[in-house]
Amino acid sequence: MWKPEHRAAADRQGLRYPSDLTDAEWALVAPLIRPAKRGGRPRTVDVREVLNAIVSVLWTGCQWKALPKDLPPRSTVWAYLDLWDWDGTLSRIHYVLYVEVREAAGREASPTTAIIDSQTAKGAVKGGPRSTRPVMMRAKRWSAASVTS
Repeated sequence: MWKPEHRAAADRQGLRYPSDLTDAEWALVAPLIRPAKRGGRPRTVDVREVLNAIVSVLWTGCQWKALPKDLPPRSTVWAYLDLWDWDGTLSRIHYVLYVEVREAAGREASPTTAIIDSQTAKGAVKGGPRSTRPVMMRAKRWSAASVTS
């Protein structure tokens, strides 16, 4: 049931897009993004805007071509998404947000119980490699004549 405090927390008024990060959300995520490398050309892109663009694609389900023009170019956004996936930044962000949501709900940071539904748990697949025993299979016979022909 929605309560006034839930509505206040979910209020996205004042943001350019509903998918943009609020200052509180950015404060959680910003320390997890690595700074620019030393040396070379300095970073010119606003990393918060890159993350806003990634969240916009995820939120709306739009194509990369359909990113709004006031966000960074799609090639830049995609390159950062690929880099952050490779270096584990996305996993760190996911974990921090996961823990924050669980603690806000009054739960422990990591769940202590798991429930597996037997109808959705995948069992052994029939006809797989384990269903045929090599001892029972007849050895293939071939001769040098069958290879040359």
